[in-house]
Amino acid sequence: MQAPQSTVDPAEIAKFEAMAAEWWDPNGKFKPLHMLNPCRLDYITSQIAGEFGRDLRSQNPFEGLRLLDIGCGGGLLSEPMARLGATVVGADAAEGNLPVARIHAEQSGLEIDYRHTTAEALAEAGEQFDVVLNMEVVEHVADPLSYLTATQQLLKPGGMEVCSTINRNPKSFAMAIVGAELIMRWLPRGTHEWSKFITPDELFELLRQAGLKPVDRKGFVFNPITWNWSISERDLSVNYVTASVKPE
Repeated sequence: MQAPQSTVDPAEIAKFEAMAAEWWDPNGKFKPLHMLNPCRLDYITSQIAGEFGRDLRSQNPFEGLRLLDIGCGGGLLSEPMARLGATVVGADAAEGNLPVARIHAEQSGLEIDYRHTTAEALAEAGEQFDVVLNMEVVEHVADPLSYLTATQQLLKPGGMEVCSTINRNPKSFAMAIVGAELIMRWLPRGTHEWSKFITPDELFELLRQAGLKPVDRKGFVFNPITWNWSISERDLSVNYVTASVKPE
């Protein structure tokens, strides 16, 4: 059997493996993700609850849902999803991230199936999920359409994909590269490549071409005065997130 072609970019994987041990340090190299995480979780949980008719006030509201966190890193999203009752597979092409994720999950008393694999390999194996979380990954792959097609294949009919990335415009260059990498030094220089950023309209079109139906998009907006993130209906100028469903 021919191995599935991978969209993994080895240079991108090396960047994140070099930072692996710092995943759970809120003041380390992943400080931006720790700051953004509550905002991401608000969006993710509300979209899943709405799509699958779940009450977030109940105990284990995502029980019975099988969820894939692709590009899971150290597990910053996998762990909250497991706490909400989902059966979670965390997958990452950067093998160095996974021991950190496994140890932290064990220390937290959570059962999460962490795997060193790719979306393409999981699709080739016939894996199926109710939900795919695809957060801040698509701007790091070599072929976004092939990658999104693989994530679509991983969804059951009626399943949902939540995908976030960074817009491509002068403001995103100033904020995500000059601000985050060069001035604030939140991320190592070279973490992002501006040319790989994707506009919201481009991402919607890629999702459609991959066989998904986009149903929502919002912005994640950083306020430098209050030093926090919020969800915006209108401002998708830098960080943004989309929700798509796979037709039944």
